[in-house]
Formats: sequence, C-alpha cells, structure tokens
Amino acid sequence: MTTTNLAVLVPLLPFLAAAAGLLVGRTAPGFVRPLAVLPTLAALALAITVAVDQGGGQAVDAHTELTPTGSVPIELALHIDGFAALVAVLVAFVATCVQIYSTGYLRDDPRYPSYAALVSLFTSAMLLVVYSGDLIVLLVGWEVMGICSYFLVGHYWETPEARAASVKAFLVTKLGDVPFLIGLFALATDAGSFRITTILGTVANGGLHHPALVGLLLLCGVAGKSAQFPLHTWLPDAMAGPTPVSALIHAATMVAAGVYFVARLLPVFEASAAAMVVLAVMSAVTMVGSALAALAQDDIKRVLAYSTIGQLGYMTGALAVGDRGAAVFHLLSHGAFKALLFLAAGVIIHAAGTNSLAVMSRTSGLRERVPDAYWTMTVALLALAAIPPFSGFFSKESVLGAAEHAATGHTAHAPGSAGWIVLVAGLVTAVLTAAYATRLWLLAFRGRGTEAPDHGRQPLSMTVVLWVLAVPSLAFGGLAYRSLPGWFDGRDLTPTLTTSVLGTGLALVGGLVTCGAWQRTRALAARAPIGAVAAHPEGDAGLVEAEAIAAHEPAFGDIAYAPDPADPTRLLLGPLRRHAAEGFHLDAVYDVLFVRPVLAAASLVQFLDREVVDTYVRGAASAPRLLGAAVRRAQTGNVQTYVSALLAGTVVLAVAVLLVATGA
Repeated sequence: MTTTNLAVLVPLLPFLAAAAGLLVGRTAPGFVRPLAVLPTLAALALAITVAVDQGGGQAVDAHTELTPTGSVPIELALHIDGFAALVAVLVAFVATCVQIYSTGYLRDDPRYPSYAALVSLFTSAMLLVVYSGDLIVLLVGWEVMGICSYFLVGHYWETPEARAASVKAFLVTKLGDVPFLIGLFALATDAGSFRITTILGTVANGGLHHPALVGLLLLCGVAGKSAQFPLHTWLPDAMAGPTPVSALIHAATMVAAGVYFVARLLPVFEASAAAMVVLAVMSAVTMVGSALAALAQDDIKRVLAYSTIGQLGYMTGALAVGDRGAAVFHLLSHGAFKALLFLAAGVIIHAAGTNSLAVMSRTSGLRERVPDAYWTMTVALLALAAIPPFSGFFSKESVLGAAEHAATGHTAHAPGSAGWIVLVAGLVTAVLTAAYATRLWLLAFRGRGTEAPDHGRQPLSMTVVLWVLAVPSLAFGGLAYRSLPGWFDGRDLTPTLTTSVLGTGLALVGGLVTCGAWQRTRALAARAPIGAVAAHPEGDAGLVEAEAIAAHEPAFGDIAYAPDPADPTRLLLGPLRRHAAEGFHLDAVYDVLFVRPVLAAASLVQFLDREVVDTYVRGAASAPRLLGAAVRRAQTGNVQTYVSALLAGTVVLAVAVLLVATGA
C-alpha cells in the first residue's frame, strides 16, 4: 500500500472502532476491550510506518474535491510533513496507552463501553486534525474533539461537578471557536482555497490582505482549545472526568490541537508582528499565572492541570518567537511525561483514597504501597522540572534558546520584544515549575501519619503502561535533539549554554527552596498543638481536622477547617496563596463581566415576553371572548323579547330613513 493509503487508515481505524463499540457495546460486552485496544494499536503501527516512509523529507500531499462550492473549494486533502508524522505517532501512542490502562482502571465501570468508544472517536478526530490538508476537514476533527470532551469529562454525570465541568469545557471552547471560524473563512477568502499548502503559498507571496485581523481571530480559537489565557479556566475543572481521560486530553489531544494548528500555519501569524506579540503576551501570562496556581492547589489532578496549561504556554511561546521546531519538540516531550503523570496519579489516588495532597501528606507508606507509580512519577516530575538528562530538559531549553535568539535579534521571524517577553516568563516559570513539582512529590510520597490502606497490587495493564511511558520521559529528549533534526525543519535543537545554565540553575533553586520550606513548615507543624492549627481563622483550605474537632469542638464551634500545616506553599506564596488557589478569581471576573449581564438580559427578555408580549396575546384572545359573552346574553330564548327587539329595530330604521329624507 502507498503512504497515502496507510495515512487514510490511521484516523479511519479508531473511527470504525468507535462506531462498532457504540453498536455492540451493550449486546456483546466481550468485544469491547479488543475493539478499544486493537484498532488504536493498529493505528499506532500504521502511523509509525507513515512516519518512517515520510522520513522527515518531502511532505506527502494528496487531495480530491469533496464537493463543488462555486467559489472556494472544499477538499479531502492530506498534508503530512515531518511535524504531522511525529505528532500522529504521539497521539496514537498515548491513546493506545490510555486504552490499555483504562481496561484495568475502569474494569468495573458499567459505562465502560461508551467510554472506550468515545476515546476511540476522540483519537480519530485528533488524527484527522493532524493529517488534514484542508482547513474545513481540520475543523471537523476540531469540533468532534469538542463534543467528545463534553461527554468524557461528564462521564460521571451523577456528580454535579462533572456535569458543570463538561458544560463549561464545551461553552468556553465554543466561545473561542466562533471567531476562529470567522478567521478561517477570512483566510480562505484571501487565499481562494481552504488547502493549507495553497494558503501558505499565498502568504509567502504577500497575498494575505488582513494578516493581523486573521491572526487574532485564529488565536481566539487556539486560546480556547489549548487552554491559554484568558480561555484556560475550563481545563482545571475538566479534572472531574476519569483520570485516563485527563491524560488523553492533556498529553496528546484537544489541548495539543491549538498548538499544532499554529505550528502548521505559523507563516500566517508571522505575517503580522501584532499577532506575534499578542501570542507572546498570552503565553507569558499563561506560563507564570498557571505555575503560581499549580503551586497553590491541593487536588493532585488540578496541580497537573495547571501544569499542562503552563507547558502549553511554553509551546505557544516558542511559536511566538517563530520556532515551530522547538514548539513541536516540547509538544512531543510533554506528551509522554504528562500522560505518565496523570496515569501515575490515578494509581496514587486509588491507593490513597483521595485526590487531596493535604490528606496524602498525613499518610505514611504510600510509596511502598505503589512502588511502580512512585518511581515512574518521580521520573515524570524530573522531566517536568526540566532536570537533565530527562526529556523535559532538552525540549524546554530549546524553547528558552529560541526565545534568547529572538530577544537578541538573531531571527527575523518575530519581534525582539516577543523574544524578551517569552524568555523572562519562561525563566520565571522554570523556578515555579520545579517548586510545584517538588511540592507534589514531597506531599504525596513523604507524608507521615496514618498508614496508607493496602488495596493490593494494581492491575498489570496499569503498571506496564506506566513503565512504557517512563522510557520516552527519560530518553526521548536526548534521542530527539541528536537524531531527529531533519524532522524539525532541519533546525538545531541543541539547548544553548546560557539558557541551559539559567534554566537548570533556576529549576534547582526552585526545588531546593521548596524542600527547605517543607522542612521548616513540617518542623513547625510538629511543635504546634493540633488545636492551634485547627482554630487558625485565616486558614484557606478545606480539610477537616478530625482530631481537633474531637478534642476541642465545644471551643472552636464552626472553625474546624485548616490548611495542611506542613504544606510549604503558605511559606512560599504567603498572602498570594489564597488568590492563586482560586485561579486568581478569573471565574469570578467572568461571572461579573459575562454571566451576570447575560442572566440579567435573559431576565429582561423573560419579563418583556411575559408582561408585554403576552399581554397583547391575552388581549387578542379576550376581546372575542367578551364579544361572544355579550352576544350570548342576547340569546335568551324568549320569543317576545326577539319580537320586541325586531319592532324596536324597525322603528329605529324608519326614523333614520325619515330623517334622511327630510334632510334631503
């Protein structure tokens, strides 16, 4: 088979698996797991074959007209360059790991058949985005992912948190998709085609008439899909879904789609300096703000969610300085270790019986209960913190190196101001990333207190996946920058000495400071009486101190909530912690600026409909009813009354005729 035919099968196989799973999931449950795993595994094998055939060389292009439109044609088109080939392998690889992991994680879930089918459909949609050479076909995959995320985030629909999170994820991403769609039409109008190669040719020839407007409109959709400021608020709430779904969304699908879209159409954004500066500012605010928020979270999955937002900020930062090689390199590296972090977190949550890091810090022996998760998560956290030689070091330092080149004027693809913005924000985020990664590791695995419950060994399908993902988390970075430069436009991905020293040094400082703060707060907590901790009125966490309630409930009354006294975040962030834990109250700002005005407008419309429109409707119905009542009263059934009325009418008419005749 040709490379084109193989590429068509890559998204088609998971789609067929999804359709078959939805059809036979209830009637033939024995086929559900094979249908979930085998087609995705086959798609992975085909994606690897396509990547090998493509080899980082000439792009594979194929197209056929989907339907005549009379103006701008819509085509079924493939455009597979080195970026697309590698990203497709990442998507299929992570999706396969998630499907295998889910067979153990959700083995007792009655809705597993629909879950597995939706994951396959999700995977198919992302692969369609990756391979598509036409923007309309790409948009189909883009939107299918949105509806899949709605169902998967709301998998546990019995809980109000899952229902609210699914609706929020859908609405916030759709908010960005509206201007995104307008931008696609404007781009296609200027280029005369939706084909990506034609559009890039038009941009190269200077044929794009409104580059700034098109770039900013497209960035709205990217911000929503890839959870960038200010449309990032849906992603932390999406943690209400199953943990494997979180791994899939955060590592290889949905949030990666926006970054990949900008990377594929980067010349469109480079045509406008304003769009590049806006992208740089968006990435900088996203990086720093999400890292601060991650440092203040108690839920282990929310820590990882904010971490994803920040790492996506690194990717958009690399794009803002015109280096899509560094962006896609970090996308691939991050996909492996972030999937590992979420799947290991699922094992830890099951063992601890809670998502709360505060509770885990009061539990001893957790690392002995889940040794596989302990060691693999340690590897993933080191990669996240960009400690050499783990994969995150190479990819993150490539981003910082690209920002340094732009800041010092060594690239013509982006303004120098964008380079400085990304470089400074990236270095600050490096400190904060190491800090929250260290905090998570300390609170989860170095707790003391009650013994962790023993739930027995985890299913083999879960532990094997953890070790499989640990391999690229450890080795992919060094392999990629040594062996794969041809896949990244031939660019040298070797980190620069300056950014490597700064980035690694700052990461080590962040980790060491966090360790010191943890030791200090732990020592203070050991000396402080329990009652004093529980009664602390300005505590901003929601953990119930059972010992304090039992011993001092009459004295403390309602004040029975306190933060974990050994949490170093209180020492590191101080008064900023409360605001960071709430995501800097951005949801409250949206509530004031958008939700309340919309609700007020809806109430006004309801009032006008009820009191004004309905009044006219009721009046139109009342008039005939009153007239009918009057006529009905005249129908007495008395013959004498009828004769009298007839004679009276005759007299009135006679008098009227007489008066008219006399007047004439």
